[in-house]
Amino acid sequence: MWGLLLALAAFVPAFILGLGAPSTSVLGSMPPATTEAPGSTQAPRSSLVQMPAKANGTSEQHVRIRVIKKKKVIVKKRKKLVRPGPLVTAGPMMTSTSSAGTLNLAEKQELGCPPLGLESLRVSDSQLKASSSQSFGLGPHRGRLNIQSGLEDGDLYDGAWCAEQQDTEPWLEVDAKIPVRFSGIVTQGRNSVWRYDWVTSYKVQFSNDSWTWWRSRNQSNGMDAVFPANSDPETPVLNLLPEPQVARFIRLLPQTWLEKGASCLRAEILACPVSADPNDLLPKAHIVGSSDPLDFRHHNYKAMRKLMKQVNEQCPNITRVYSIGKSHQGLKLYVMEMSDQPGEHELGEPEVRYVAGMHGNEALGRELLLFLMQFLCHEFLRGNPRVTRLLTEMRLHLLPSMNPDGYETAYERGSELVGWAEGRWNQQGIDLNHNFADLNTPLWDAEDDGLVPHTVPNHHLPLPTYYTLPNATVAPETRAVIEWMKRIPFVLSANLHGGELVVSYPFDMTRTPWAAHELTPTPDDAVFRWLSTVYAGSNRVMQDTDRRPCHSQDFSLHGNIINGADWHTVPGSMNDFSYLHTNCFEVTVELSCDKFPHESELPQEWENNKDALLTYLEQVRMGIAGVVQDKDTELGIADAVIAVDGINHDVTTAWGGDYWRLLTPGDYVVTASAEGYHTATRNCRVTFEEGPFPCNFLLTKTPKQRLRELLAVGAKVPLDLWRKLERLRGQKS
Repeated sequence: MWGLLLALAAFVPAFILGLGAPSTSVLGSMPPATTEAPGSTQAPRSSLVQMPAKANGTSEQHVRIRVIKKKKVIVKKRKKLVRPGPLVTAGPMMTSTSSAGTLNLAEKQELGCPPLGLESLRVSDSQLKASSSQSFGLGPHRGRLNIQSGLEDGDLYDGAWCAEQQDTEPWLEVDAKIPVRFSGIVTQGRNSVWRYDWVTSYKVQFSNDSWTWWRSRNQSNGMDAVFPANSDPETPVLNLLPEPQVARFIRLLPQTWLEKGASCLRAEILACPVSADPNDLLPKAHIVGSSDPLDFRHHNYKAMRKLMKQVNEQCPNITRVYSIGKSHQGLKLYVMEMSDQPGEHELGEPEVRYVAGMHGNEALGRELLLFLMQFLCHEFLRGNPRVTRLLTEMRLHLLPSMNPDGYETAYERGSELVGWAEGRWNQQGIDLNHNFADLNTPLWDAEDDGLVPHTVPNHHLPLPTYYTLPNATVAPETRAVIEWMKRIPFVLSANLHGGELVVSYPFDMTRTPWAAHELTPTPDDAVFRWLSTVYAGSNRVMQDTDRRPCHSQDFSLHGNIINGADWHTVPGSMNDFSYLHTNCFEVTVELSCDKFPHESELPQEWENNKDALLTYLEQVRMGIAGVVQDKDTELGIADAVIAVDGINHDVTTAWGGDYWRLLTPGDYVVTASAEGYHTATRNCRVTFEEGPFPCNFLLTKTPKQRLRELLAVGAKVPLDLWRKLERLRGQKS
């Protein structure tokens, strides 16, 4: 059976992707032009290369080919690709065997050893060594899967480990610190927009003391195994070892690489703990875990829906599951609502939301929200006072997957094989974080013309006409979220992303046109910096002073927070839209260097973020809150404007007249106004004590408004009202 499969695999086409790459080649025919290490053995042309298929075994018909620079993704072209196999694997030719101590290919695929932690930074820089490096920025510490380069090639933050050109026997070494069972390697080429460098084949060595080494060998002929590697810079390629090896050290020895390129690679090592240690002689690895009884695994759409249903059934009195719309492929955008009165807005109770999965391949935020809803349910039933207060004083909405189509694409590839960008966009190829209406430009143009706030408001800016047209390029996921924002008076939000460790706050778009990055604060900069600092200061990893930067910027130098536009401009972001179109203050939380952590790392990621997620929600109590009422009827006044002296951004009341205005501690002069009413002003003080300062307003109708209402119902006009109207006419004349 295996012989037949291997014979068929020899005819599977493989493509050399990306600009500057050699022409397309087929395994078993003409190989790509490569540079070969002296004395090395060329990778067998008949080596098995399996590309990923969907979980149901159907073939995927298209693959996006992208050149990636930081978070900017440029789609270069589109090619068809046949994917007959269940995993992205490439390995030396092997035969199936069931002899003792030997695993066949199918068994090794089921092993599922987790990553050692190069991408997630659990492997420190000191654990990486190399035979040579072209520069510090191309040192072994940069040989981590999915690491992104800096602004320029040749700086301190380049996009791979690269051996010196004159190094005839290059190698990259990883020290696991303790003996582990190595089972596989995932490799990429160099991340760069200027150069094309990748390794096309390599060998593997193992050691327990870094002096004596042995090599991985083919089971069929006993020769050194030569593993086919990459054919483009970005696509991760998995090689499973012919036989797992127990050792402390592992070396990757590039044998061939792209012609006229350099020996450059990024890697992740797959390794399992050593279980067979009857005499307890081997040192033990640090066990990552959590005491919370949560479902620590990745959940696809079906599993996510099932879990949310289970939480709702377990805590029916404080939860409600609803949908705000559908994705392009028809998957529902499910929201978990958690409150002591689910399904209704309670007067004086703020609405708060968490949104995750805007980029489908940034999976950690999705899982954290699923963990959070389980945790809040469990702890509420246990009587946890902190959780009980949260759910009785606010109405929480959790949207774990804004882009379910993109997530399903990433999920099918797997955490280590999805790469940096696949699944980022929705099914239409739209980046949802650039798809909201640009309200910044019309506001800034009006400010430059001196029209704000008297002619043009500084809040609740309307959607531009072009954005509302039927043929506007607006994703269904984006439209669903906008309508959600209009229905519910959100006060506070966080948008959970991945790929970095930093909290960014609005504005996300630079005020200077075409500027790549520029400090562009909002009028509420103090509040946004406070909110960002609260999350960053409560996140375990962000507060680790010994951690290294994820990619090319050390955000720890500035408290792990940054103005979004000062990082990189993002026109049409959800954060800016929330601030300018609604009352909601929203930040972006970049949760982890690894966009799609292995499920074995999820318990630790939950512990890293649990307290930060709870503490951030509690910040909705910071500032002032109250109700604006009609003095005569004591009914709430909807859409009344709350203005704070010195802050050029107002908020409005909800339909019941209640409002919340986030402010940092201090003394403020606050004015409430509404159409048909006299304005009212009062002093409000915000302290460091918990709970918003109550700041209520009673507004009196203007004489004209009272007259309109009386005439509308055919009532008699009181004498005092006629006198007031006469005085007003006299003042005008």
